[in-house]
Amino acid sequence: MTRGVTKHQLTAGAVDTRRLAVLYARVSSKEQEQGYSIPAQQDLLRPYGTQIGVRIAEEFVDAETAKTTGRLGFGTMIAYFRQHPECRVLLVEKTDRLYRNFKDYVTIDELNLEIHFVKENVILTNQSRSSEKFVHGIKVLMAKNYIDNLSEEVRKGLRTKAAQGLWPSFAALGYVNTDGPDGKRIIVPDPVLGPIVTTLFTWFHSGEYSLKALAKKAYEEGFRFRKSKSKIPVTTLHKMLRNRIYMGEFEYAGTVYQGTHEPLVSGEVWERCQEILDGRHERRDRKVTHDFAFSSLLNCGHCGCSLVGELKKGRYVYYHCTGYRGKCPEPYTREEKLTDLFAGQLRALVIPPAVLEWLRETVVASDVTERAARAQTLGRFQMELDRLQTRLDVLYDDRLDGRIDASTYDKKADEIRGTQQRVRTKIAQCQSAELAPATEAVDLMSLTSNAAELFERQSARERRRLLRLVVQEAIWQNGELRTCFREPFEQLRLSNSVTTTKDGQFLRNEGNSGALHQKWGQPRIPDLIKHSWRNCFDQIRDRIRTARL
Repeated sequence: MTRGVTKHQLTAGAVDTRRLAVLYARVSSKEQEQGYSIPAQQDLLRPYGTQIGVRIAEEFVDAETAKTTGRLGFGTMIAYFRQHPECRVLLVEKTDRLYRNFKDYVTIDELNLEIHFVKENVILTNQSRSSEKFVHGIKVLMAKNYIDNLSEEVRKGLRTKAAQGLWPSFAALGYVNTDGPDGKRIIVPDPVLGPIVTTLFTWFHSGEYSLKALAKKAYEEGFRFRKSKSKIPVTTLHKMLRNRIYMGEFEYAGTVYQGTHEPLVSGEVWERCQEILDGRHERRDRKVTHDFAFSSLLNCGHCGCSLVGELKKGRYVYYHCTGYRGKCPEPYTREEKLTDLFAGQLRALVIPPAVLEWLRETVVASDVTERAARAQTLGRFQMELDRLQTRLDVLYDDRLDGRIDASTYDKKADEIRGTQQRVRTKIAQCQSAELAPATEAVDLMSLTSNAAELFERQSARERRRLLRLVVQEAIWQNGELRTCFREPFEQLRLSNSVTTTKDGQFLRNEGNSGALHQKWGQPRIPDLIKHSWRNCFDQIRDRIRTARL
């Protein structure tokens, strides 16, 4: 705010009896781009005030931008009028400078002001004729309609951008805004914060960290707000873990869109984080001071509450229902019994050695051939890109040397760039379709076969980590343990149950209806069982690929 300056200097001791007035100017960011400015309005209003014989007591301005909402200057001006009843004159350029909506009109009208719209040559007071007030009301509605239409067009443009898979607003933490190849604003992973966001999801996905512990660890690893460099609070971290934008989607105006930006986490990791946040795996348990193996892993089959461990006589560990929903009939259970039952469940993941050998000899060998063929295809695509870039460079030299005109250059260059984009799309499709190496999938299956043996030898903490990796849900009821494994482990258990006997031998159907299963004397794998295990193997490879995206 600046004080008004009178045209004539008052003599010493003289009293200025002129009426007090307030000057108000406003401009939006769009209008600033078009050449309008606050000083231009002030240069119009100040001489006008001197001309009509008022003294400008205060000046209020609002310079609106796309990053700010509300009008601080307008609100301060209203407060000034209410605190200074002796000042009742308002100078403004024109109607749409003063009002943005009908509420502003009502607020100003209640102050009983004398308003001078200088460019419109209109003075509005309480004594103005009804026809003048009517015309002024029409102008207010027109100003409001302009604002509403502008807002509607902006929203329409943002919805159109969202429908194209482009995030229409400021980038979330872990991304930055930049210009895309076609000039449109897009988001790309922040080279510094992006990898940290991926790590945060991985930490929380493990189930080993609470939100508070995650916020502390994030701060220690250098995760900060972009500008203030301050610590990310727990509430903000919670919103980040809920935000779909990090797994390639985003929600805008109540609709979920598939984004074209690069995701920072896989859909599987994001979904697991939602499960943890929803409390499906982390119930409101009683706080314990000991590291029990099955804490937060078991749910009661009677009431759905968690089972918690309790130390008896300083050496025996028993598990019981929390009773959070009321008294539960499930009795206490020894930890040793649960350990044996979980180990038995993990033994269902032991894959027959003949299957692993067959996968290594056949599937891995064919995978090497397929990967070589894919690499050859990618090499051809890259050679084509290099050739097109060379043509584009030669074309540019011809344009600089004057051998071709600008229109010819633009036409040919657009054709070459279009072809380049199609080749890049083919490369992206080829790369996205590439599965994990077959050796990695076989190694994972081999490691899974040793899960039960490892489980029995590990500490309570490592047992819990292994079960969280493998088990999706575990229910304890009436002395029985029911589990559902995560994929692809559930598929492994299913393949084992339908293709082998208890001692690891393969099964075969003899006859038609009601045929009996019989053991094969030789470790030869029937074609039907090969097909089942191949499907299981393909799912595991796809899971590995998805986890890397």
